[in-house]
Amino acid sequence: MGKDDSEGGSKFYVVFLTCFATIGGFLFGYDTGIVSGALLLIGDVFSLSTVWKEAIVSATIGAAAFFALVAGILTDAFGRKVVVMLASFVFTIGAIVMAVSQDKIVLLVGRLIVGMGIGFASMSVPVYVAEAAPPTIRGALVTLNQLFITIGILVSSIIAGAFSTDKENGWRYMLGLAGIPSVIQFIGFFFLPESPRWLLSKGRDEDARKSLMKIRETVDVDTEFNQIKESLENESSQQQGNVCVTLGLIFKSQPVRRALAIGCLLQFFQQLCGINTVIYYSASILRMAGFPSQQAIWLVCVPNAVNMLCTFIGIYLVEKSGRKILTLISFVGVIIALVVLAVGFQLSVINTPDIFVTEASNDTKCSAITQCNTCITDKDCGFCFEKGNVSSGSCLPTMEKHTERYANPEFSTLFRCNETNYNMDSPEYTWADNFCPTDYAWMAILGLALFVIGFAPGLGPMPWTINSEIYPTWARGTCISIATAVNWIANLIVSMTFLSLLEAITTYGTFYLFAGISLVGLISIGCILPETKNKTLEEVHELFMSEEYKAQHHAPRLYATDNLAFEEKNSKL
Repeated sequence: MGKDDSEGGSKFYVVFLTCFATIGGFLFGYDTGIVSGALLLIGDVFSLSTVWKEAIVSATIGAAAFFALVAGILTDAFGRKVVVMLASFVFTIGAIVMAVSQDKIVLLVGRLIVGMGIGFASMSVPVYVAEAAPPTIRGALVTLNQLFITIGILVSSIIAGAFSTDKENGWRYMLGLAGIPSVIQFIGFFFLPESPRWLLSKGRDEDARKSLMKIRETVDVDTEFNQIKESLENESSQQQGNVCVTLGLIFKSQPVRRALAIGCLLQFFQQLCGINTVIYYSASILRMAGFPSQQAIWLVCVPNAVNMLCTFIGIYLVEKSGRKILTLISFVGVIIALVVLAVGFQLSVINTPDIFVTEASNDTKCSAITQCNTCITDKDCGFCFEKGNVSSGSCLPTMEKHTERYANPEFSTLFRCNETNYNMDSPEYTWADNFCPTDYAWMAILGLALFVIGFAPGLGPMPWTINSEIYPTWARGTCISIATAVNWIANLIVSMTFLSLLEAITTYGTFYLFAGISLVGLISIGCILPETKNKTLEEVHELFMSEEYKAQHHAPRLYATDNLAFEEKNSKL
């Protein structure tokens, strides 16, 4: 086999392998996206409170945060392939549990199980792909996982729209269909090799050689095999290291400590800009902007499609423009989008329809309200308006609060239309208990689209790319685990508080808050993040050194010195 042929075969097989592995990324994106549409139906079926809605969303995130850390231990102990298969198996079980759940408790358990699968996949898939890929295309293949996440999010919005008409069981199909790709991945991985690097780290040299030959599709693997083996021998102390020892050395080493702080801040601001309010609650945001539920579910496809397409921009520009500039430009785009969203909702509140039609009722609470925005803010009331003529609207008690009026034959013609509309059959009137008709609904779509245009090329992939580069070999695994945990914790904070923030400081106040946090992120990251483009790992390590640290250590030997200190410290235990 010629050199060109072997490289072509190698690339074909490793791309095939990557596509199977990144089904885990697809599942990650699908589950985080599908909850946006499913939540609209689940909330009605199980009569979920705000706290329960936040719990349904956040349970998966909390479980993922914990099991991502567990996955780090499992991948080292049992192998990358085993943990990827475990992730797909667990994800299948979680999808089945959610699909058949008969109450909110069982649904919550299903979400926790799915979170376990996401946690395993989020750590094991990138590692498996990176260790299997040839150096010339490693960056592109690892980034492919991020692309599959965005594809999963887009597919989830299409599936949600397709099943949105089934008010009773549509959500079951939405959540349960995630089990199909996870089964495909589980079966496919029976025929894929284990990571050669992991096999060598366990002393299984012959198995590692066979695995490498299968991945590269050539018998000429001696050079790469020896390089991996030599690298592992140089890092042998890390492979056997004690976590406490590693943490101690991380916090004693000034450049590593600084790199970890920057890596964690990147992950923190990636989430606190509010990205997952777009992913988890985009349908709810659009419904609050004035779109009916079914229309809102379909409109979610717009920002999700833009998110996927703009990820290609990040893949193309990361080696051309640099990590730092992409991140900063991304911050600017996100801030502009958040301001557009905030202004749109604020204009909707300022121009909210007045209540022009009132009806005699035993319920004086709703009938005393004079504006739509105040009416829908009260959980016991809703706004009923004639389509195309909002001036005919009235504030009426919700279905649970007006049973006495069904027995009253004297209620008005308008209320008869409302009664029909409660069953979603009226072509003339619209019942709204969580939105007001507005001329500014388009600003919500524009804001969401601008948000993902700004986020996808920079703040989406760059925190992960930068974190993979800024740590020395002996500290990389531990530091990335810590930064990943920060990402999930920040994600949990946003998802757990978003709906409560909407009630506490209004919708537009919440988006102004995210814009303010993003501005802080732009300034702080702009001041402390160095550019790592086109630099070796040794040169990147030096970027984080203070002048005092450089003066105390001989620069050409810094990288080796930190590894030597780690080995000496660990050998004494």
